[in-house]
This record gives sequence, C-alpha cells and structure tokens, in this order.
Amino acid sequence: MKMVKAIIKPERFEFVKKALEEKGYSGMTITEVRGRGEQKGIALEYRGGLMMVDLLPKIQIEAVIPDQKVEEFIALIMETARTGKIGDGRIFVLPVERSIRIRTGEIEF
Repeated sequence: MKMVKAIIKPERFEFVKKALEEKGYSGMTITEVRGRGEQKGIALEYRGGLMMVDLLPKIQIEAVIPDQKVEEFIALIMETARTGKIGDGRIFVLPVERSIRIRTGEIEF
C-alpha cells in the first residue's frame, strides 16, 4: 500500500474529486493548506497598492491506495488538476506499512 498526497489548486479540487469518484476512489482525506513553491507567492493589486501574498491557499488530498493502482490514481489527479501554469501542485507517494480499521480492528498490510 502507498499513501498518495496531492497538493493542488483549490479551484481544481471538484474536478479531481469527481474524476476519482468515477473510477471508484471515494475514500480520501481533504485538508485546506497554505504554501508556496518555486513561484514564491504572487503580487496582487489591492486598493491601488501592490501587495505580496507569499503563502497561497491549496488543497491537500491524502489517500491510501493498493500498490497496483497507484499509477492510475496519480494519472487521474495529474489529468484533472493540471492547468499548465505555475502552482499546479505536487504529488508525493509514501510507503504504508499497515492500516488498522479502528471500528473492527481489521489490519491490512
């Protein structure tokens, strides 16, 4: 099993969620986060003045996926989250040693 963490633009989240659900990936944890990458923020004009915003709002999606489905999961996110502009996001894949369902005590390796 792998944990896939994807950090995407908030305006792309509904498209990503719908694409994942259509392929049977309904279990996920969503967190509103703030961050910045290589662009180091953006400059906005506010009340006639220039304002630098260096931490941008993002959505973090976390899901534990069977090894054989990780590439499909990543491809779905990339297809639906990509705008082609700076700040589209990043995907991380981490190993998961085991998963324990609290309600039943069921253990998955």
